[in-house]
Amino acid sequence: MKSANLWIIIGGIAVAAAVAWFSAAQAAPGAPQVPHGVAGQEKCLTCHGSQGVRPVPSGHAAFDEKSCLGCHSPSAAAPPAASPQQDCLGCHVQPSLSMTLASGETLPLVVNRKAFATSIHGDKLSCTGCHSSISAYPHPESEIPSRRDYRVAQYELCQNCHFDNYTRMLDSAHYQLLAGGDARAPVCADCHGAHYVTPPSQPRTEVSRTCSACHQDVYSEYAASVHGRAISGENGGDVPVCTDCHTAHSIESPLTAAFRLQSVKLCSDCHGDKELMQKYGLSTNVVKSYLEDFHGKSVALVGKQSKEIWAEAAVCTDCHGVHDIQAVDDPDSPVLKANLASTCSKCHPGATANFPGAWLSHYEPGMDKATLVFLVRWFYRVLIPFILAGLLVHIGLGLWRALKHD
Repeated sequence: MKSANLWIIIGGIAVAAAVAWFSAAQAAPGAPQVPHGVAGQEKCLTCHGSQGVRPVPSGHAAFDEKSCLGCHSPSAAAPPAASPQQDCLGCHVQPSLSMTLASGETLPLVVNRKAFATSIHGDKLSCTGCHSSISAYPHPESEIPSRRDYRVAQYELCQNCHFDNYTRMLDSAHYQLLAGGDARAPVCADCHGAHYVTPPSQPRTEVSRTCSACHQDVYSEYAASVHGRAISGENGGDVPVCTDCHTAHSIESPLTAAFRLQSVKLCSDCHGDKELMQKYGLSTNVVKSYLEDFHGKSVALVGKQSKEIWAEAAVCTDCHGVHDIQAVDDPDSPVLKANLASTCSKCHPGATANFPGAWLSHYEPGMDKATLVFLVRWFYRVLIPFILAGLLVHIGLGLWRALKHD
């Protein structure tokens, strides 16, 4: 009887010790919480408690739980070696995952696995490639004032891989605003996105739509212009978008003298391309005729002197518009004959309806256009060589006579 009681007491002590050990193991200081829900994963809980990891087995080679193998790779000789990216997404695909910032804003922490996988970075970067301060779970606490502050603080990470574009951005009008304390100035992720980065020109229409996030008024003008209306058409690849004129990273203020001088070349890059203009039935004479008239020669002269001198003579955008350019036969076009006097008066106050008549526009003189100018031009083309030839004959005869009567 005494022996039986003794065994009961010993058994009770063993059970109590096991319970105490089990509780201590679950509440062991420093044991990380399992970073995901455990419903339906009871098989895992035989080793991994919801509040921490129990003694780790020697290997998981025979473990076939599919819900685990999506993130963890088993090893015959060691605990499961988790794929860092898959391990992160094991938690960060949960739709409700978020954190509250000091500003009271909610920062969503969910990442769409499929969208990230198809992004440019999906097969090139791991999560810790950008989030380098996070290497273990639970994550270290961080004090983030606001969503905007976090984005601005993170943008310099891009220079690790994209140093050339990063340095170009340092010379841009956007960075000047940022350096001046304007936190609204765009940084890398504002244009390219964060987790779902795609090729910036695919589709091409997205380039200008991206800029519209900050420049909505300008985008509205562009969308209604001859360029903007054609961008979504079959030949949209021929049409300029914001970055064709302003560049992508080294964006210069369009209010500078240098940009004004450069604007002529920007337009001529397309409108001087014969093959491209033939496709749309447009003449490349617009470039040649501009460069040969008073406006073009004046602007070219200023450009040779200094890029910092403001050219007062008209450049392309002064007559045709900037973002709201229309076809030359459009009723709203500022270069339509009925609207020319008003357009010229911006630089020539008091210009009358007859004032534009002194300008040949971009037409080459011919029998059907500016006939008198055409005939006078050819008259001098014949007369001047004839006079020079006669002068040479006169000089030659004079020399011959002098030599013969010597």
